[in-house]
Amino acid sequence: MTTELPQRAQVVVIGGGVIGASAAYHLTRLGVSDVVVLEQGALSCGTTWHAAGLVGQLRASESATRLVQYSTDLYSRLEQETGLSAGYRRCGAVTVARTPDRMTQLRRTAATAEAFDLECELLTPAQAQERFPLMQVEDLVGAIWLPGDGKANPADLTAALAKGARLGGATVLERVRVVDVLTANGAVTGVRTDAGDIEAEVVVNCAGQWAKQVAAMVGVNVPLHSAEHFYAVTDQIEGIAPEMPILRDPDGYTYFKEEVGGLVVGGFEPEAKPWVSPDAVPYPFEFSLLEEDWEHFSVLMDNAVTRVPVLAETGIRKLYNGPESFTPDNQFVLGEAPSVRGFFVCAGFNSVGIACAGGAGRALAEWVVEGEATSDLVAVDLRRFGAFTGNTRWLRDRVSEVLGLHYAIPWPNRELETARPFRRSPLHHLLADANAGFGSKMGWERPSYFAPPDADPTIEYSWGKQNWLPWCAGEQVAAREAVAVFDQTSFSKYLVVGADAETSLQWICTNDVAVPVGTTVYTGLLNRRGTYESDLTVTRTGPEEFLLVSSAATTERDQDWLNRNIAAGADAKVVDVTSAYAVLGVMGPRSRDLLTRLSDADFADAAFPFSTSQVVRLGYSTVRATRITYVGELGWELYVPTEFAVGVYEDLIGEGESLGVTPAGYYAIEALRLEKGYRAFGRELTPDYNPVEAGLTFACKLKTDIGFLGREAVEKAKAEGPRRRLVSLVVTDRDAMLWGGELVRRDGRAVGQVTSAAWGETMGACVGLAYVARPDGQPVSRDWAGSGEYTVDVGGEVHPVEVGLRSVFDPDGSKIRPAPEVGSAR
Repeated sequence: MTTELPQRAQVVVIGGGVIGASAAYHLTRLGVSDVVVLEQGALSCGTTWHAAGLVGQLRASESATRLVQYSTDLYSRLEQETGLSAGYRRCGAVTVARTPDRMTQLRRTAATAEAFDLECELLTPAQAQERFPLMQVEDLVGAIWLPGDGKANPADLTAALAKGARLGGATVLERVRVVDVLTANGAVTGVRTDAGDIEAEVVVNCAGQWAKQVAAMVGVNVPLHSAEHFYAVTDQIEGIAPEMPILRDPDGYTYFKEEVGGLVVGGFEPEAKPWVSPDAVPYPFEFSLLEEDWEHFSVLMDNAVTRVPVLAETGIRKLYNGPESFTPDNQFVLGEAPSVRGFFVCAGFNSVGIACAGGAGRALAEWVVEGEATSDLVAVDLRRFGAFTGNTRWLRDRVSEVLGLHYAIPWPNRELETARPFRRSPLHHLLADANAGFGSKMGWERPSYFAPPDADPTIEYSWGKQNWLPWCAGEQVAAREAVAVFDQTSFSKYLVVGADAETSLQWICTNDVAVPVGTTVYTGLLNRRGTYESDLTVTRTGPEEFLLVSSAATTERDQDWLNRNIAAGADAKVVDVTSAYAVLGVMGPRSRDLLTRLSDADFADAAFPFSTSQVVRLGYSTVRATRITYVGELGWELYVPTEFAVGVYEDLIGEGESLGVTPAGYYAIEALRLEKGYRAFGRELTPDYNPVEAGLTFACKLKTDIGFLGREAVEKAKAEGPRRRLVSLVVTDRDAMLWGGELVRRDGRAVGQVTSAAWGETMGACVGLAYVARPDGQPVSRDWAGSGEYTVDVGGEVHPVEVGLRSVFDPDGSKIRPAPEVGSAR
């Protein structure tokens, strides 16, 4: 293997585990041959070598599933390409259910597989035992069979990828440690190693559990924390053969796979053991393990014996305790750092690194070459994290919960419990006094709903209607019939200021923002492919100043996108003012009455039209009031300086008592926006969807000659016809409960999935949005989308739905007339 350190390279990859090897391999496949991989020990010596090697294809989203599907295809052909086997075997997997709730999850999984055109079969306990004869099935209620799952040998896979990278021109160096990443003018210029410096245009941080330390060299936050992770390898067992499928028993926290005639028995215990601080992961730590902890492993072993009784009389060859790094949300980290150009990260794989390595390496390489992501990577994008997530004490507490959630039932609205409360609105104490049940987004504590004074606001999870639904329904009624007040302080808020602010935003935004001061515009932000990077509202607050309001989750992402696409040398700056303002949504037919009681401003249609914004006096405070709605009712969003928020909220609640004012939460917002058909970024709007498919070409300035980023791609999509269309749906059975992700069939054939769903009290049933596509791949006409017999698969139960291209509530916008509607998504 090459040992001479080059003076420069186009790309330096830090880390010679399976992820670093995959990144280098795929860079060379895209024509970037000047790549250097630096490994501080030997290839795969960090956490890769002790990985279990499971490769499960089916993931929660289509983009994640396609990523792993690519991995399996790659692993099966690597030997032919490189001469080295990845040790990959497609053996299939059985996942069993001990409880009805788990079986509902598996039925949903089977429906998801149908939506993604993956093989999946529902099994009885007896049929599951036929696949894995050593299993005890008396306590099971069912199972599923995924024939496409498999397993790989981590060290062999890494070696094969590294050889493929070398064949493509890359240099792979072992025992070279990076001690610093060099930068100048906000961009990387190279790395400093214990053997000398290397100049580089791009540095890719694939350092595994050392990734947080490496990122800190350039002031970038990569929130990872290692935890102890266990599995045991048994002696040989009669009846075990290499073709045995993987067995997963999530209710028992365990998995099983064949290895050399015995079994690997591992799992994800409910309460994990965080390891050392991620800022102090030791070096050297080569092919090293932690001390055995049989007491901690006992919860896994006891459940393993319950499922496979022969283990009670089988010897254990070795108990592996190898550290693995985990992120705060159980998704890995990928992408270019917003603060340092040319510094990329691909790390934090939460024990799914072998399954994801192929697809993640390709996605990373494409991002490097193309300058932006080429598919929907929002869920794993580094920019989903704020700097505050780098706090080591917070990470340690959060990771203790995250590891255990791998095999927990994935309740649709499950909230993490550790390291909370975290970021708090100035109104948090008032909301808590009103018995709010809180959720979390981007660290913000946000009211999901409000329970009655004598009720426990804690969520009681289930697949059906949960305990909070009647309370949320009351909040929806208030917004539709009287007035509701929402604390929406978590909105991301930015100013774009400068002489070139308008010109810059005209290029970045799909809609025309060259509007008079005091006008609000809903717009998308697209990439070159004409698909969504964000959507938000733009309010012109001055000749050279614009206020942008976006979702809570996209603070870092939006600002990075704006800064990347403002032309070099332009006089336009982006300023984050998220924490400077609280936001109060005052929504409902009596919202005008309430605001008028507190202000001398004129809130009538003529004086205060829809999509306009004014600074008004409200009680003792001065606030910005913007007439806009995300719930489909007359209403205003109030932007209140943080120090005045408590007073304004108290005034609204106190003065509105005789008007039927009700504090309301985000679950009500979700239901109301779905009845109205408003889209949300991350669900209906992602880097996989364009405005033609989303039905939002009205928010694109296509009738002008003004250019905008992605315009050519949108025009092409419009000319060719959409590959899929977004439709609104209502379930005809009011007893059915949808959460999103359900399979949609048209005339009995799979055509899509529900992107978002909620109980809509106005409709008296569940409502939702879904993209539908023709099975033959032809463009989807309006007539095709709006005809046919549609059903949704809800945990194995099939329910008819009414589908249309217009919103199910107030499709003509009479509730918010006389001005045109806006479809802003927060």
